[in-house]
Amino acid sequence: MAGVRFLSTGAGLPDRVLTNADLAKMVDTTDEWITDRTGIKERRIAGDDEATSDLSARAARQALERAGVAPTDVDLVVVATCTPDHLFPSTACLVQKALGLTKAMAFDVSAACSGFVYGLAVVKGMLETGQARTALLIGADTLSRFTDWTDRGTCVLFGDGAGALLMQATDGPGDLLSVFTGSEGAAGDVLCIPGGGSRHPAGAGAVPKHPAHIKMDGREVFKHAVARMIEAATAALAKAGKTPADLRLLIPHQANLRIIDAIAKRIAIPNDRVFRNVQKYGNMSAATTVIALDEAVQAGQVRRGDLVELIAFGAGLTWGAAVLRW
Repeated sequence: MAGVRFLSTGAGLPDRVLTNADLAKMVDTTDEWITDRTGIKERRIAGDDEATSDLSARAARQALERAGVAPTDVDLVVVATCTPDHLFPSTACLVQKALGLTKAMAFDVSAACSGFVYGLAVVKGMLETGQARTALLIGADTLSRFTDWTDRGTCVLFGDGAGALLMQATDGPGDLLSVFTGSEGAAGDVLCIPGGGSRHPAGAGAVPKHPAHIKMDGREVFKHAVARMIEAATAALAKAGKTPADLRLLIPHQANLRIIDAIAKRIAIPNDRVFRNVQKYGNMSAATTVIALDEAVQAGQVRRGDLVELIAFGAGLTWGAAVLRW
């Protein structure tokens, strides 16, 4: 059985920056209120002409260029997203078209903010079993399209972005040491978008009480997020035969600074080995961990041979963690 090696990363971020001061003009909030409760200072918002596939293609193109890999060498592209351009075709097929990935099979994975970690599990299996050799895994979301800008409890949290990870099958055990995932559908109603699907379709005849906007029970999400991400981080490390002391960097889902700090404290890992960029981007859903990985690599915080763990939590409820050697 083959293993997985990592070639490069890339990021695709919108140009528009929405600051806390900007939000204070839109809804009853302040910079101090947002910063104290979330740690977020600003976030990126997709332009009117930008969709999830556009940000995805930008991130993937950068990853390909950095690795010197031709689009025609890619035989698998997976996009982890809960905000696809369309119900169908998949966003991955749109990325395939945009980049000329003519030999690639393409499909999406939906696990909300945990989507990138779930995607790692899927791609790992396909590379290890020989179904593909060179794969692009993209985490991308445009949550601003589904944000209620009158709800100060949620509109301050979310931003848009995409990150890409280029991987290749290799002989031997490889560098993706473990992946752990979990879910609890019974608690799914604490974080959801009620309308827009087959249960409550959007468009003509849509029921106003089921809007296509994010609805969240913040207290319940916080409680589940901390517990489940600690569970995932511990389980993935155990599967890899590692401990927190072995990690060069822990990259948690960037949803809320309080959640990140609580996890770091419980796992007992020093603050200088916990990555944080939530202040710049807010919660970009499936894009958060891979964009953070890209930033850490580009800044020299992660070098070849370093051990890194990604952990995430999202709607579903879903959660997961992955241990990798860069």
